[in-house]
Amino acid sequence: MSLASYIGCNIEIPINDEEYSDELFYIGCCFASEFDLLQVKKHQFTTPLVYEVSSHWGIEISECMNPETCAESKMKLMKLCEVMDSYLGKGDFFELYSCWVGEEAEKRDGEHTLQINNFEIDQIEIPEKTLVRFEK
Repeated sequence: MSLASYIGCNIEIPINDEEYSDELFYIGCCFASEFDLLQVKKHQFTTPLVYEVSSHWGIEISECMNPETCAESKMKLMKLCEVMDSYLGKGDFFELYSCWVGEEAEKRDGEHTLQINNFEIDQIEIPEKTLVRFEK
């Protein structure tokens, strides 16, 4: 099984080609199927558009993680917020949800709302099955 991360938003954003797999992350399919995308959209997001945020592992930030993987997730999240900030208008938002592939319809464990440019990365925890809304 693989940990996948998904974003939901109200605007179309460009999908990266899989050739960008050397990047910190890319927006496009990696682990999830179309069915998985539909399930996360139906059960987790409030937005009409859903994308997988891919690399070799999803975004998860928690104390119980391997420190190296957690640090990589923090870098991915900061880059994701930077990218999404360039697409979103004032007052808009995007949602982030990470779970094991196949668990997209399961009950979420938590929810948070953060400002896209105003949070302390070392002070937050985003374990799997947690919906995070990033507002601009």
